[in-house]
Amino acid sequence: MDPIALFALLPDMAVFARVVDAGNFSVAARQLGSTPSTVSRQIKRLEDALGIRLLDRSTRAVRITESGKQVYQHCRDMLAAASAAVDIAGQSVGRPQGKVRLSAPISFAKSVIHPLIPAFLQRYAQVDVQLVFTDDELDPLADNIDLVIRLTEHPPPGFAGRQLGSVRWLLCASKAYLAARGTPAHPLDLAAHDCIYLGETADDHHWRFRRGSEHLAVDVRGRYIANDVGARLEAASAGLGIAIVPEFAAAEALLQGELVQVLPDWEPEALAYVGTVWLLYPPNRFLPPKVRVLIDYLAEQMG
Repeated sequence: MDPIALFALLPDMAVFARVVDAGNFSVAARQLGSTPSTVSRQIKRLEDALGIRLLDRSTRAVRITESGKQVYQHCRDMLAAASAAVDIAGQSVGRPQGKVRLSAPISFAKSVIHPLIPAFLQRYAQVDVQLVFTDDELDPLADNIDLVIRLTEHPPPGFAGRQLGSVRWLLCASKAYLAARGTPAHPLDLAAHDCIYLGETADDHHWRFRRGSEHLAVDVRGRYIANDVGARLEAASAGLGIAIVPEFAAAEALLQGELVQVLPDWEPEALAYVGTVWLLYPPNRFLPPKVRVLIDYLAEQMG
């Protein structure tokens, strides 16, 4: 294929990679600011030029063919090379500027990341930040995100990363509640208290604890159940009972004396929002200054 014809196919190759990452034409079109019919025509044009079928289409989704998988990998490599070229250009400019897209779990984003952003924006006047609040595990490459925060002991392979700390859970209650109902001396005492729990699964009222090598569990009950960390925190502050919440969410209320920690010698065993805090990004050799300064800032503030 002559270079002129090849150059004409490059935009279609980029669109093809986006369609595969998105899983269907409609989502890809929305991400590209285009229409499904336009995207479909671009894929058809690429298939005709290459002489192979890249996608099997249905009304709701697309499935990549075996030939399409090979072409897709090269298209992704092409986009990665383009991204690296832009990054190098940013390096040569040297001044952090532009938009950085960062995703984080919802409660962690609200309690930890969001409060740090104003000072960052003040420090770097040419950098904008888009903070995506989501509990979905976004892919930095497929979802057009520069940085993702994951709470896990097993970060996915294929990404570079920085550890920003770890998350632990604790029991909290207001002083007024404890004055009225007494302070538990042992986890088994919680069975006689109002406890504020998640309520998303059948065993969310089954709280597990450990202290050294000792493990135990207790079934709790309460008059208020909420599947939002912030709501459980506010309910505990209002004296509705004892809640298990992540330390990062309760830190300010504990500091202000709105809440006190209960059973500090025992560690609740949570099933979500637990483990090491990882800041992940594609393992590019060159990181734009705008991304690098945000990585360093978060590590500085959270380290």
